[in-house]
Amino acid sequence: MFYPQPGQWNPADRLPGHSDDALNNSPLPPQLIDARALQLDQALQLLQQAGALLPEGQPYGEAWLQGVIDALCDLSSKDALTGLVNRRSFEMALAREIDRVARSGEPALLLMLDIDHFKAVNDTHGHAAGDVVIQSVAQAIAQTVRPMDTAARVGGEEFAIILPNCPSSFGRTVAERVRERVEGMDIPLPSGQKLKITISLGGAFAPQWVRSSLLLWMERADRQLYRAKAEGRNRTCLEPHTDSQVSAEEKGMLFAVTQQDTE
Repeated sequence: MFYPQPGQWNPADRLPGHSDDALNNSPLPPQLIDARALQLDQALQLLQQAGALLPEGQPYGEAWLQGVIDALCDLSSKDALTGLVNRRSFEMALAREIDRVARSGEPALLLMLDIDHFKAVNDTHGHAAGDVVIQSVAQAIAQTVRPMDTAARVGGEEFAIILPNCPSSFGRTVAERVRERVEGMDIPLPSGQKLKITISLGGAFAPQWVRSSLLLWMERADRQLYRAKAEGRNRTCLEPHTDSQVSAEEKGMLFAVTQQDTE
């Protein structure tokens, strides 16, 4: 019979619920690979074609590889034509803003905007001119919004702007500032002509202290955009909104309810 010596492991002392199979099938630590085995030629060509700055440092070193990953992430989040955030990244940012508004109660505005009569631009002046118009509008938006705002191209001639911490009294001012900047532009076309265009904007505020949904918020803003177009275009229509005033005690109660719901 086996008699374990003091300090020696005894098979009979196996922990309950642990079998030999569990011990034998425990996950192995991940194995490191040689970074030089990675096929990065296509990724580097893609970055060069996009005009992205390639990372400095020793090729295939840790800092260099991290730079390549960061550059690819940045490239995948941008719209190729305008440099604004693309739809995928816009929806991620919108979801984060919904969560922030539900927790903080700060007002946030979503603006959807569309270039008026854009099909006529393409039909009359060609698609190259249409691209120039889209780029010009994107530039006007980027020059107007705050660094903390998210400006995105979400479809052909449609754009969106997320404005966090935007009181209702400030929302229309921002929208009109964008609209007036675009209206005042003389856009030089490849043909040598100059073109003037207008945009229509619709906006909706996120419900404060309420966890809404991405699609619902976008639908509400889109509804106002359709109203702006129906009323004659080149205008801003915002959903009526009153900033919520919540006391410190009410905030505490709201957070308590939120924590209970998540437990």
